[in-house]
Amino acid sequence: MALPVLNQPQFQDEDAAHEYLEKIRWPHGVTCPKCGVENVKVYRLNVKRAKSTRKVLKCGECRRQFTIKTGTIFEDSKIPLTVWLQAAYLMCASKKGFSAHQLHRYLGVTYKTAWFMAHRLREAMADSEFVKLGGAGKVVEADETFWGNNKKPGQPGRGYQHKMKVFSLVERDGNVRSFHVERVNAKTLRPILREQVEQATHVMTDDAGQYTRLSEDFDQHSVVKHSTGEYARGPVYTNTIESFFAVMKRGLHGTYHHIGEQHLKRYCGEFDFRYNNRKVSDLERTVNALSGIEGKRLTYKTVG
Repeated sequence: MALPVLNQPQFQDEDAAHEYLEKIRWPHGVTCPKCGVENVKVYRLNVKRAKSTRKVLKCGECRRQFTIKTGTIFEDSKIPLTVWLQAAYLMCASKKGFSAHQLHRYLGVTYKTAWFMAHRLREAMADSEFVKLGGAGKVVEADETFWGNNKKPGQPGRGYQHKMKVFSLVERDGNVRSFHVERVNAKTLRPILREQVEQATHVMTDDAGQYTRLSEDFDQHSVVKHSTGEYARGPVYTNTIESFFAVMKRGLHGTYHHIGEQHLKRYCGEFDFRYNNRKVSDLERTVNALSGIEGKRLTYKTVG
C-alpha cells in the first residue's frame, strides 16, 4: 500500500513531525503543560539518549522541561512521532476504518502496539466541547441499530436483545452523535434525547414505542411509519441516520469484524468523527483529530 501524501516531511522526518504537531497543538504560541502559562518563552534542548535525540522544551517561567507529547495521548510513548502521524492519517482517511492488523502490517509495529495506538487515536477523535444538536428550524433524526452476536448459552438466536445496541442522533446537514446503550426503551433513550437535543428542534423518528411521547419534550415530533412500509412522507424520514448506520456497519463487519462491548463506545466515536468531518480533505481531517490530543491520557490498564 503506497499513499503519496505520506511522503510529506511530517510523516517521514522526526524534526518536521515535531514542528508540524507544535503548530497544531499550539497555534498561538507554546502553552506550558506544567504551569499553564500561554505563549510562554521556551528554550529548545536536544537531550541525547542511547538510540535517539528527544526534542525537549524548557519553560521560561517554571523552568520545567516537557515535550510535544507531554499531557497528550502520546505521553510516554516510545513510538516515533512520524509513525503516530502516519497512523492518524490512515485512520482518518479510511471511510470505513483501518484495523489494528492493517496498522501492524503497514507501520511495522507489533499488533499489540497497533491496537493500543488505534484506541489512543480514537480517544483524540472524541468531542472535546459539548454543544446541543438542533435548535429552532432544525431537524434531528433519531434511531437505533444493533450489532454483533453476544448470545449466551441458552438464549434464542433470533431477535436483537442479545446484540449490542447503538443509539444515534443526526442533525440534517450537521453532526451525528452515537451512544452505546444497554437497553432500547423510553427510560434509556428519552433522557439522552433531552440532554443532547435543543427543545425547539423538530425531531423525527420511526414509529417504535420508545418514541411515542417525544412531543412532550420537543416542539415538534414527526413519525415515519416503518411498520406499515412507509419510509418517507415528504420531509419526514429517517434516511439520513439510516445512511450513517450503513457506513458504520460496513466498517464494523468488513474492517473490524469483532469488537469487545467495552470498546464499542470508542468505535462509535470514530465513525461519528469521520462523519462530522466529511466535508474536509483527508489531511484536514487528520489535523482536526490531532487537535484533540490534549488532556486525553489513555493507559493500557485503563483502555478497557
